[in-house]
Amino acid sequence: MEDPNLSSLPRRFFRLTGLNILANVTVPLAGLVDTAMLWHLADIRFLAGAALAVLLFEYLYWSCGFLRMATTGTTAQARGRGDAPEVYRVLYRSLALGVAIGLAFLVLAWPIRELGFALLAGSGGVEAAGRDYFAARIWDAPATLANFALLGWFLGREESGRALALTLTATLSNVVFNYGFIVYLGLAAFGSGLGTACSQYLMLAVGIGFFLRSPGRVPFRWREVVDRERLRPLLHLNRDILVRTLCLETAYALFSNWSALAGTVVLAGNTLLLRLVLMASYLVDGVAFAAESLAGTFFGQGDRAGLRRLTRLTLATGAGFAAAFLALFALAPRAILGLLTSHGEVVASALRYAPWLAPVILAGAFAFLFDGLLLGLTQGRVLRNALLVSTLAVFLPLALAGRFTGSVHVLWLALAAFMAARALTLGQASRWLLAEAGETRGGSPP
Repeated sequence: MEDPNLSSLPRRFFRLTGLNILANVTVPLAGLVDTAMLWHLADIRFLAGAALAVLLFEYLYWSCGFLRMATTGTTAQARGRGDAPEVYRVLYRSLALGVAIGLAFLVLAWPIRELGFALLAGSGGVEAAGRDYFAARIWDAPATLANFALLGWFLGREESGRALALTLTATLSNVVFNYGFIVYLGLAAFGSGLGTACSQYLMLAVGIGFFLRSPGRVPFRWREVVDRERLRPLLHLNRDILVRTLCLETAYALFSNWSALAGTVVLAGNTLLLRLVLMASYLVDGVAFAAESLAGTFFGQGDRAGLRRLTRLTLATGAGFAAAFLALFALAPRAILGLLTSHGEVVASALRYAPWLAPVILAGAFAFLFDGLLLGLTQGRVLRNALLVSTLAVFLPLALAGRFTGSVHVLWLALAAFMAARALTLGQASRWLLAEAGETRGGSPP
């Protein structure tokens, strides 16, 4: 008789993938609307200042992405084991940690702001606008990080529909709030930050509403939530994912900073290509998020056959999306780049280095897909070590060579090699882990 897990796997997998992709693509659409509102103001410094502050918040908040990633895997594993009380305790621990970090950001807002704007270059007027945005946006820190935990929890329970509803709530309300604060009230950059903050609190309210409607809720008991034996592995996992995320963000930052040494046109062209890499990642991440949810559940059940079939399905689907994206770009590269900028010299620069998109996107797709599988298995140490090796031993030497020789092609080689190193190290680790995953039920793979 066929295992029901295996017979239902494609349906569950593609349902989660589709919902995750829809949730992913709403984020850049909202950003485009916000940018358009600021762009139409008479003074461009408001747009430039908000853009600077957004960079600061992206580094600040996405460094806490472990709240989403760790919650998904640990929730899915508890669900796979049939441990309903622990499913809720995972959320309570992640929410408590997220709110605590968010409150710490509020307390440390002044030094964070001063250090951030000391590192970000901008004229007096641009920096003033950025500080206005920061002053309003920083108040959403507890809500934003709590939302990470809620999103991770819903994904771990295979409730991607609720995750999509949360993302749509934040996206659509952000557009409405920004219109009211920027266009109607004329609050410029401060209004943009305030609109984003309000949308995060509305998203949190909707998420709490979904949580309260969940059947079989376990009451919050502080002693169980802070149980040392349960809390220590979560903190270790969060630490490892934090290191992984910082390595990834640092590689992108160094690539962009050293591209700037080749001139403004090259920097703009490379930025356009990186935006295409980001667009491709929205498709691949939809697959990776589905893999996280299902891998954790199968591992909690001790279902090695399910994990192996999930791995094949994940890699084939993710590679297909990446290849389709590249094929679409290859059909009309100049036209697609022309949608992103009207500057001919920038398009020409991007076209010069566009062939590097193929290895970066394809290798990157496999890297992010293995990321998803290993996050579902809560293998933070493997992810951390793979990123440290890929960054320090592969990306950094090649990127430094590109920086000091002034070769933009070598910079792109560094980024492609970085993605390939991640894919190879994570892929090898996945093979070892999946070979043994079925031998241990409800724990961590060796």
